[in-house]
Amino acid sequence: MKLWSVLTNAFAGWLLIVRGGTGWRERFALTVPGLATAIAIFAFTIFIVVAITSASIGMPSLFGVVAAMFALALPLISLVIVLLATRMALQSREPMLPVLVPATYILVAFVLVEGFLAILGGPAVMVAWLGLGSLLFQLIRAATSWNIMISAGVAVLTVVLLVAMRLALYMLSSLPVPAP
Repeated sequence: MKLWSVLTNAFAGWLLIVRGGTGWRERFALTVPGLATAIAIFAFTIFIVVAITSASIGMPSLFGVVAAMFALALPLISLVIVLLATRMALQSREPMLPVLVPATYILVAFVLVEGFLAILGGPAVMVAWLGLGSLLFQLIRAATSWNIMISAGVAVLTVVLLVAMRLALYMLSSLPVPAP
């Protein structure tokens, strides 16, 4: 099954990244179709998460599903924004696929782990954020020629932007709606 081999290769590639090994690039399809596959797996995962979390109250409307999926996709959105801003600020020509493809796979795991930790309580979610920042730092160090400070900055800014965007969405969703 192709899906299973893609996920197995992504897991093996991430083990190599975490261990500082070489050959991790061969485990990922660092192409546009490879990115599309990773995003499709990410989208399917967040759809399943929305469906599972809605099981006790009933599936929301189409708009509700799209809104929930957008909120769960914020980690990927924040990573793309920070990578593009960093690339523009540095006037770098670094290819982004070696970062985006593996990062999308780790974000699948992040969404699942963060959801589980949210059940335990709010402060436990910070563990997921720290883990995500650490893994992104290791990936950016392995995939780019950026120095340690820029790599750390990208990882930290990605997590900070993720948290800020979620907080902003929460604040917007709790605004009182004026009566007609």
